[in-house]
Amino acid sequence: MRHLFVYIEIGGCRILAGKISGNGPEDAVFRYEEAYLEKDGGRPVSISLPLQREAFSAFRTKTFFEGLLPEGFTRRSVAQWLGTDENDYLAILAGLGRECLGAVQVLNEGEMPPKPAYRRLTEKEVRDFAAEGATASAELVTKARLSLTGASGKTGLYFDADSGTWYLPVGTAPSTHIVKQSHLRLQDIVVNEQLCQLTAKHLGINVPNSFIVEQRDGEDLPMLFATCRYDRRMPVHPSVISGHPAPVRLHQEDFSQAMGIPAVEKYERPDRHYLQDMFALLRKHSADPISDGLQLWDMIIFDYLAGNADNHIKNFSLLYDENLTGIRLAPAYDMVSTAVYENQTKSMGFNIGGAYEIPEISRSSFMAAASEAGLSSRIALQRFDRMAEAFAAALETAAEELENRGISQAAEIRAEILRCGGIAKLI
Repeated sequence: MRHLFVYIEIGGCRILAGKISGNGPEDAVFRYEEAYLEKDGGRPVSISLPLQREAFSAFRTKTFFEGLLPEGFTRRSVAQWLGTDENDYLAILAGLGRECLGAVQVLNEGEMPPKPAYRRLTEKEVRDFAAEGATASAELVTKARLSLTGASGKTGLYFDADSGTWYLPVGTAPSTHIVKQSHLRLQDIVVNEQLCQLTAKHLGINVPNSFIVEQRDGEDLPMLFATCRYDRRMPVHPSVISGHPAPVRLHQEDFSQAMGIPAVEKYERPDRHYLQDMFALLRKHSADPISDGLQLWDMIIFDYLAGNADNHIKNFSLLYDENLTGIRLAPAYDMVSTAVYENQTKSMGFNIGGAYEIPEISRSSFMAAASEAGLSSRIALQRFDRMAEAFAAALETAAEELENRGISQAAEIRAEILRCGGIAKLI
């Protein structure tokens, strides 16, 4: 029988929360440690895994913990590097669990991770990572024993802003940034995402700081997209690893995990009501449900206007405070205009007032959705109209900022968003 020990960082201290035990993915169950349950102010590692003495079912265990793992080609590549079956989420989790999204760490029974360290990456290694596609990211992910969700090629790195140097975390060392590669099939995806992130920021949406990693020896080299991890915070008096200040981990979980929905069902089926359930989750668990509900509403409006059909429930998250005592809606991430790519679906991750396809969604769809979400129709439509009116100007400002840095692709992507996104119906 395999045993995986689940730790969570609270107030900068790593604490054993529980254990996953089983012969394989089919029967592995998670149970909280008795000492953790008896701890004053103990908090669950997920809304979907409330504090209890009984073990959770194999289904509920898998739903949360498999949600920590990469998907698609990256997962298959990681499985090959680890020499295991891509369907064995326990084996992959055991290989990558030292540094996950949020504050959870998963270690094999008896495992003693290498001493935390940061290994400097040469410019060539960064350049090769940008150029070699998802296989290279899978190699870095495996070497760092780091687990990031999603299907795109990405890894977690430590960034020294003063020197502009990137480092690979070793052992249990925390990363500071998530770095994504360009996508071979989706042209200029890095510029697309940065353009959308900047536009969202200008519209008042809470987004993490991000930037394009520009190569120093040629404009035509592949780009990287770096996002500052909002689930990492640099304390006033940080510990030092390899001569660098180390951040503490903040816990997070995406809506798929919190609602107990497997990652394979992250896109809504016709018989489900994800939007309604997401707002209900915030009303029940957010420390400021009114503010977070309006911010989530703004994010959904933006996805429609920009033409982001990849707005599934794993691309919305909850962020816990350092002591796991408060939960808030996490900043927006993975905002990309998928509509600008001819072969990409125009069907959004969940229905808006009964409509899925971007060309079929309208202002009246949002009116219906507001009622389902439990929002005031007057306030919800005021926010829709305000964002729709300001969207084109915010997009132009963001494109100009990127063009002024020599990123000429921004102008063409801006034009395509105006032509293909939901904003096209409102201009």
